[in-house]
Amino acid sequence: MADEGPVEGKLLQNRVRVWENQEELHSELYYGKMIDDYLELSLVETLHLVDRDELLVHEDDDELSREELFDRFTGVDDEFPQKYAVYSDLRERGYILKSGFKFGTHFRVYPRGVNPYKEGPKTQKEHTKWVVHAVPENHTFTYQEMSRAVRLAQNIRATMLWGIVDTENEVTYYRIDRITP
Repeated sequence: MADEGPVEGKLLQNRVRVWENQEELHSELYYGKMIDDYLELSLVETLHLVDRDELLVHEDDDELSREELFDRFTGVDDEFPQKYAVYSDLRERGYILKSGFKFGTHFRVYPRGVNPYKEGPKTQKEHTKWVVHAVPENHTFTYQEMSRAVRLAQNIRATMLWGIVDTENEVTYYRIDRITP
């Protein structure tokens, strides 16, 4: 995409929509969700693409800066800073992330090179590898919260990871497994 310059998107409420030149973002880099004739990007996807100089975001006729976007997104979602730190860290490592909302977590993570949009039967390698929930380092967990998350992850044959974000925005991942004697 660097050859063609950044794609342009429009901020509409809490999503960004891309109407032109969205094919590479969606079909090759696995960002967003195609809806009719546009690509809809989540807040974390949007900021990640802005940070990579692959997306410019406009509202009305004004281009929004990275700082304006971060402030807006944090105003919409108070978990945004830690979600973005985890999302960006895993994306930069080459993993593909999709929403984990229906599993009660922030992200589903696919191994490098897997097409998350593949239809039909999938091999074990093509399924979600991890479900990841991003939290600040001072977050307090209940046993029930951890147990529920691990059980949900196991139900989809994935591993539960907690992405703990410290005050420097560094991420440490903790894996919690259920062991049955």
